[in-house]
Amino acid sequence: MKPTRLLLTWLGILLGLSILLGTAAALQFNVPDTLHSVAWGLLLALLLLAMLDAMRQRRRPPPRVRRQMPGSLALGRWGEVRLALEHDYPQPLTVEVFDHVPDGLTMENMPQSIALHPGERSELGYRLRPVRRGHFSFDRCEIHVPSPLGLWSARHFIEACDGIRVYPDFARLYGAQLQGVDNWLSQLGVRQRQRRGLGLEFHQLREFREGDSLRQIDWKATARQRTPIAREYQDERDQQIVFMLDCGRRMRSQDDELSHFDHALNACLLLSYVALRQGDAVGLATFASDQPRYLAPVKGSGQLNVLLNAVYDLDTTRRTADYQAAASQLLVRQKRRALVIVVTNLRDEDDEALLTAVKRISRQHKVLVASLREEVLDHLRQSPVQTLPEALAYSGTVDYLNTRDELHDRLRAHGLSVLDTTPSALGTALVTRYQGWKKAGVL
Repeated sequence: MKPTRLLLTWLGILLGLSILLGTAAALQFNVPDTLHSVAWGLLLALLLLAMLDAMRQRRRPPPRVRRQMPGSLALGRWGEVRLALEHDYPQPLTVEVFDHVPDGLTMENMPQSIALHPGERSELGYRLRPVRRGHFSFDRCEIHVPSPLGLWSARHFIEACDGIRVYPDFARLYGAQLQGVDNWLSQLGVRQRQRRGLGLEFHQLREFREGDSLRQIDWKATARQRTPIAREYQDERDQQIVFMLDCGRRMRSQDDELSHFDHALNACLLLSYVALRQGDAVGLATFASDQPRYLAPVKGSGQLNVLLNAVYDLDTTRRTADYQAAASQLLVRQKRRALVIVVTNLRDEDDEALLTAVKRISRQHKVLVASLREEVLDHLRQSPVQTLPEALAYSGTVDYLNTRDELHDRLRAHGLSVLDTTPSALGTALVTRYQGWKKAGVL
């Protein structure tokens, strides 16, 4: 409990009056004794009122608080939290509220003042924005309540335990359901390739149309119907996709608010959404993590929720990626042929270890290595060089990128597919590559 501005103001006035009377007496001015008596009387009365007010304030129960919040939030997106307050006081009062928010969450519009009326519930709201994924616990709320006479302000810490989960930025994934998938992908910049073959599943027979290939004609059905009949195909809907997600120290790099790992998670969920909508099965395997996680490929829209719940609290470690061990674990678990997407950040020292591991996987699966490139490297390579430090930075960047490109070329020389992209462009690049392979029937 601390004194309010009102109490401090009265104390200041009485103190100033006492100083004036003391100064006048020291200068031998004729000051009536009545003024001294009044000053001391006012001071004693104020102290007595302050003591009584403090005692009454200590007996008053604090207001009741209930927090209303969403069960989950998306990383980097704003959400609203509502606080409902009630009290049993006979008179209205104005309190100041400050909600204790866990680390990893930023907020706006706090603290706030709100008027509470007897027998009524009052509400206030503030905005919350997560900057980290995971599970967060709210423990208490702080309320400053004025005393009946307004001379004191009591600070109450009210237990209000709630929890909230912060998922990867899935809001844009579910928002895409409001429009066609093809239209949504085109807005993201995904380029659709033309189909180059018939390595697809048979769908139905129909009349031959202009633009159909002669290879599509079903000659037996044509003979029976005595009119050209063509076979119609659809994209294969029984493919399996497995993400091998690097959780090691290299994925801790950060170009903006999101780390490379968060960008990778968003990209994996984006492609998972697209693949699940097209009837494919999606799974996940992590490596270089404290608790390696594995989800077998499963079809259906519910798999996206399973993926979100499996990775929302996943974080990076300081470990070095062990590609050999990750490949061995995947080959034991995933027997059926699948598209394996290795999401990592390659360095030149990964040459032999990565090449050996990926070649082992490629004997049984279709492999795509997605290598994340720091955006700052592109900025340094494109920046003008005018000083010696800038020249050294430019030379080091070009040398590093050339070495990195050589590693990618060695992987491609062994028939492996490599996707070299920045973290922010990973989602679009993955979907573009997936759609192209699916249309071409190479999966």
